[in-house]
Amino acid sequence: MSSVSTAHSVVEPSRTSKRIAASIVIIYAVITMIPLLWIVLTSFKSPPDSISYPPKIVFQPTLEGYCNLFTTRTRQTPDYIASLGEPTSTCDEITRSRNMVIAGASNYWPRFQNSLVIAFGSTFLAVSLGTFAAYGFSRFKVPLAEDLLFFILSTRMMPPIAVAIPIYLMYRQLGLSDTALGMILLYTAVNVSLAVWLLKGFIDEIPREYEEAAMIDGYTRMQAFFKVVLPQATTGIAATAIFCLIFAWNEYAFAVLLTSGAAQTAPPFIPTIIGEGGQDWPAVAAGTTIFVVPILVFTILLRKQLLRGITFGAVRK
Repeated sequence: MSSVSTAHSVVEPSRTSKRIAASIVIIYAVITMIPLLWIVLTSFKSPPDSISYPPKIVFQPTLEGYCNLFTTRTRQTPDYIASLGEPTSTCDEITRSRNMVIAGASNYWPRFQNSLVIAFGSTFLAVSLGTFAAYGFSRFKVPLAEDLLFFILSTRMMPPIAVAIPIYLMYRQLGLSDTALGMILLYTAVNVSLAVWLLKGFIDEIPREYEEAAMIDGYTRMQAFFKVVLPQATTGIAATAIFCLIFAWNEYAFAVLLTSGAAQTAPPFIPTIIGEGGQDWPAVAAGTTIFVVPILVFTILLRKQLLRGITFGAVRK
């Protein structure tokens, strides 16, 4: 008597189950968005409204926080302000209403540019090096490969503060302290371990037969890598780039310790924004809002690759 195998079918979720799942996702999304929404709202408040108690939900919006973020101001007498004539810009008008005048540009924009250069530069290097290393571990017999992969991963196990002092002393001797090159190299070294582990999984799923067929047609190993493997691994590369960029973009500890002026990034600069009488919270919120935009745009542009990369990887046999 022959046994008959029974196929197991996936039960379609009921409409009630779908509604419950959708409600949970929406509630979670709303809760996680509240802090970001509050920061954006605070950036359009006046300094008194930003520290009012109870907190104001309805308020008169103003661009004072953004003006204070991008300018430095000095207090002047009403007679001197009246002698200046008509305001030349919205920020000039807002500043004069506080009995102050614009003295010059602030340091926020240079710090923001440093963040762009360092974060995207280190991400490019980390993903590039990680792709080649992952390909080597995936396609060749590397001696002690498992031990090497564990060693690469172990570099992410220690907190940054544990190696901050040695790195600071080393950078001071090498002249890399407070330089964009030094920060790019440091963030690359930290992110390359993550890139190797993520990309190795994607490259492992790309059939070797594709490369073998290409090499039979006359391609070299390197040509097969660039023309066959790399296009198939694009999804994994995009997902890895997002994770590496998020770390480099938000990193604070190394930036505080190793930069103070020329190469300082936005994260350690934003908390130092001071107004009259203390912290200028609208300017801090404005700086945070602007700081979030590039990483948000980058993630949205690659959201399909990120979702597919996390759930499915590259191609499967």
